[in-house]
Amino acid sequence: MQRVLVTGGAGFIGSNFVRYLLRHEPEVQIINLDLLTYAGSLENLRDLPDEHRHIFIRGDICDSDLVYHLLIQYEIDTVVHFAAESHVDRSILGPAQFIHTNIIGTFTLLEAARRAWIEDKIVPLEQCRFHHVSTDEVFGSLEPHDPPFRETNPYAPNSPYAASKASSDHLVRAYAHTYGLPVTITNCSNNYGPYQFPEKLIPLMILNALQGKPLPVYGDGQQIRDWLYVEDHCEAIHRVLRQGKQGETYNIGGNNQPTNLHIVHTICDLLDELRPDSPHRPHRNLIRFVADRPGHDRRYAMDIRKIQRELGWQPRETLESGLRKTVLWYLNHLDWVSAILKRPDFQAWLENNYASRGVEP
Repeated sequence: MQRVLVTGGAGFIGSNFVRYLLRHEPEVQIINLDLLTYAGSLENLRDLPDEHRHIFIRGDICDSDLVYHLLIQYEIDTVVHFAAESHVDRSILGPAQFIHTNIIGTFTLLEAARRAWIEDKIVPLEQCRFHHVSTDEVFGSLEPHDPPFRETNPYAPNSPYAASKASSDHLVRAYAHTYGLPVTITNCSNNYGPYQFPEKLIPLMILNALQGKPLPVYGDGQQIRDWLYVEDHCEAIHRVLRQGKQGETYNIGGNNQPTNLHIVHTICDLLDELRPDSPHRPHRNLIRFVADRPGHDRRYAMDIRKIQRELGWQPRETLESGLRKTVLWYLNHLDWVSAILKRPDFQAWLENNYASRGVEP
């Protein structure tokens, strides 16, 4: 791993991974390809460690000429593919972009890697790796007493987002089987932490609470998720790149199963503690139960024993420690928050998604 193409590296998980790799791989050069759509921002790439080893290129993963020439120009030996449309609510309102980015984009990257590594042989194939970052949502939903998802679970996606990611997973496996492309896949649970775009549950609750706005909780709030602190996720991907077996899939999760309502309560309690002078205390009073998401999966849970056993990885952060770090990060980065909140595309999405649920965004 010498020259790494990170797709979606200006987004939430991608930008955290760029920082992680710059800190832990002192010889690696990173080429960061991002289209800078609503969820990607150059604000996420300020003050990078050792930033001279990072090259940012604004571009589309669906642009086959661009992707191929980047692989050739920089003699890329590793692709870490984060770039994706990733919000279920947005996929319900407008699925076409998810199909385009998540399926066509992944296909374009695979084709470019096949040409560059297998046909053109720009780098010895045994030194190459195409790593695809996927989600637990491809497995569908669990009943209350079902065992957690394992890597061998059949796919049963329930949203346009999950279906598009399932399709991209299948394409990656097909390129490994048919062409011998050296690949690995990770399926992660819900990420949270610094730089997360505030359409997602945890940052939205933090920012709404700070402003005294309603905290919209879907349905009864008893949906269960496995929450993964983003730096733990980055460490796991790094471990897979360095030690993971070619062709294998690894589940990555935080080893917890709280309800969404528990997450919101915890955030409110942390803000009560960390902002004792807030006029909105107790912040739990801001919670509003709203109409549920169509087809909302009830429970996800990840079995992470394979990556623990084979690669020695396990999450460092508990849910409590990770949430505290996350709340503190947002409180200490109000300039980043302010830049995001002013974006008209973000405000328009809030109006579109929440006004119909009877909540003023």
